[in-house]
Amino acid sequence: MTPPRRAACLALACAVLAGCASDAPTSRGEVKGAQATQGELAQSDVNRMATLAMKENLEGLYRLMDKLYRRNPAEWRKSGTASREQAVAQVRAAVRERAAWAPLQGKRDIAAMDLALAPGFTGDRVAAFIYATADMIVTAHGGKTEFFLLDGFDAQYLYNAARNVEIAVWMLAHRTDAQGRPLLLADEIGSQGRNLSYEREFGKIIGRLDLLAAMTTEKYRRAVIGYVQNLVGGTFLQFLPVR
Repeated sequence: MTPPRRAACLALACAVLAGCASDAPTSRGEVKGAQATQGELAQSDVNRMATLAMKENLEGLYRLMDKLYRRNPAEWRKSGTASREQAVAQVRAAVRERAAWAPLQGKRDIAAMDLALAPGFTGDRVAAFIYATADMIVTAHGGKTEFFLLDGFDAQYLYNAARNVEIAVWMLAHRTDAQGRPLLLADEIGSQGRNLSYEREFGKIIGRLDLLAAMTTEKYRRAVIGYVQNLVGGTFLQFLPVR
């Protein structure tokens, strides 16, 4: 084989290998479980799922907060902090300590959400909205962020919390201030493309709340079924003597 032909074959082989490499699956990360703690001994499966879901829901809200600040930088400057990161940290601390958020005038839960999304609100709307939504979700879980064997859930409150998040997403997309501008810039569909990352993050939160509501209802239903099964089994499913 002449050198030119050898070079051409080598180039073709490299092109084929490059094409095969591009078809290989791309890594998207991996599932990482939390480290085991002694507290888990006092948790049922539902308790553990609720604790993990709460953690992910709050972290999702903080991710949304950072995204909203990036698109609405004037908001975090209203908070009096030196940076976007400090503004997020303040809300994290307030939610963790269940402390009131001063710009919301002592309002909590859905009353705080209503004020945060009012067109006339002049404070840091991003902080107020994320704090209020987090407070509403924690309230729906009985005011707790970790759950153990003696803790219970009200399925209807969890369901209502999911609907409240849906309503808030709709308000963000449709409400405007006195000048006709959106309350906050979030999802975007334009000539440059589609940015629906906010909607996806909110959708995850809604899905977790709905799943826990369904699991809570199922838990009590299965308890009744289990009781009946044990009762029937104890009466009719006993071995009979053979001598």
